[in-house]
Amino acid sequence: MPSAKIIGTGAYLPSRVLTNADLEKMVDTSDEWILTRTGISERHICAEEEATSDLAARAGHDALTAAGVDPLDVDMILVATATPDFFFPSTACLVQERIGARRAAAMDLSAACSGFIYGLAMADGLIRAGTARVVLLIGAETLSHIVNWQDRNTCILFGDGAGAVVLRADEGSRGILSTHLFADGGKSSTLMMPGGGSRHPISQSLLDSGLYKLQMANGNEVFKLAVRAMEDAAIIALKQNRLEVGDLDLLITHQANLRIINALGQRLGIPSEKVCVTIREHGNTSAASIPLALHQAGAVGRLQPNHLVLLCAFGGGLTWGSAVLRW
Repeated sequence: MPSAKIIGTGAYLPSRVLTNADLEKMVDTSDEWILTRTGISERHICAEEEATSDLAARAGHDALTAAGVDPLDVDMILVATATPDFFFPSTACLVQERIGARRAAAMDLSAACSGFIYGLAMADGLIRAGTARVVLLIGAETLSHIVNWQDRNTCILFGDGAGAVVLRADEGSRGILSTHLFADGGKSSTLMMPGGGSRHPISQSLLDSGLYKLQMANGNEVFKLAVRAMEDAAIIALKQNRLEVGDLDLLITHQANLRIINALGQRLGIPSEKVCVTIREHGNTSAASIPLALHQAGAVGRLQPNHLVLLCAFGGGLTWGSAVLRW
């Protein structure tokens, strides 16, 4: 049975940068308040005419170029996103047309900030089963389109961006060692966008109520749930692969909040130099955060052949998960 090996990464961040100083002029907040509570200094914001497929196609194209893979050789395109261009067709289908991957199947995944880990599990399964040989997996978000810019508790957190990986069937020992997925729909109201779907269809009253914007019910509760859930998922992943914390070369978590990242690293006993942090420059980019961090880690030499990498994510749904890779 082949393993799914990452052979190329790509990333795209919109050119506009929104700093904490900029936000001070928009809502009642301050650079010190934001940095202290989130670790975020700036975030990238897409242009009005940019949609998620635009970001995803750029990141996907770069990943294919880095991997040396012709778009016609891609068997499946998976796009993890909570901000698709449309309900249908899928963003993945739009990306397929944009990059010229005419032979690829295409679909979106909706698991909020855990979307990339969920997509990694699906790509791994397709490759191990022999259904696909080459999978393009993209995490992409334009959260600025659904953020309430008058809510200082949420608008400071989110940014836009896309990250992508190319996975190919490989007979060696490197690649995805395991993936672990979890969910708790009983806490779905903790983090959600209530309006726009079949429960609350688009109407004038919906627009007036603001239900089409992202909502977080209890930030402190989300913090506690995220740390506990990712810690449990990480321990399960390590046990599955008979690994000790000291065997790991890098921890890459969903970049939601620096305090969450630090708390998870401390509870697992992973030294800070082995924890990847990109939230200061990117903010929370939801499903894009882990592939963006993977790409950055590779670009600066923090990922070397045979490195063991632990990935963890937590998001709306609630969903969470983990994966272990041998780079």
